[in-house]
Amino acid sequence: MSNPDAPDKLSAATINATRIDRARTIVRRDSVVSMSTRTGSARARRASAALVGLVLVAPLLSACAGTVPLDPGPESNDPQCAAISVRVPDTIGELARRATNAQATAAWGDPAAVIYRCGLPAQPPSDLPCFDVDGVDWLLDESNAPQYVFTTYGRTPVTEVIVDVTYIAGADAVRALSAPVSVVDADARCLAATDVFGGGSVSPTAEPTP
Repeated sequence: MSNPDAPDKLSAATINATRIDRARTIVRRDSVVSMSTRTGSARARRASAALVGLVLVAPLLSACAGTVPLDPGPESNDPQCAAISVRVPDTIGELARRATNAQATAAWGDPAAVIYRCGLPAQPPSDLPCFDVDGVDWLLDESNAPQYVFTTYGRTPVTEVIVDVTYIAGADAVRALSAPVSVVDADARCLAATDVFGGGSVSPTAEPTP
């Protein structure tokens, strides 16, 4: 015999099973949503940390002085230029050395206030004022003041030093580079050089070289 209560019981069981399945589905969905939220939060925190890192690093990168573009001297590959270049100082006064893009060159300061180049053509006798700085003769060209151009005289290869005297005294910059330059022997001297650190000064009134 059939049980008249069976359909009701089956229906009740089906409804209960459906409710349980729905509840499980909701739980699973909640778990997925919760995991997705946590994962998204973690990613957001990592992205925020990365952005903060970039924000902190960017000013440091922008504060770093870039490479100074310079033209090499025509004789910059002379071994004597290499001998001078390896001896130039890391700082001149309070100016730090910067990278350059040319052989036998160097620069100091930001903006570049002192520029060194080795390998220029030999200098003929000149009417420019000549100064003896620690035993090295330098010709001075002030025509582009406040950028003074100092050029060695009587030494081959020739060294050029450009100094913006707005930032550092010309004599101080040249003195810092006279020791490296002195590794090249002099084959001539100025006839009337002013000894800068022996009482003379870098000025337009200096006694000119005949």
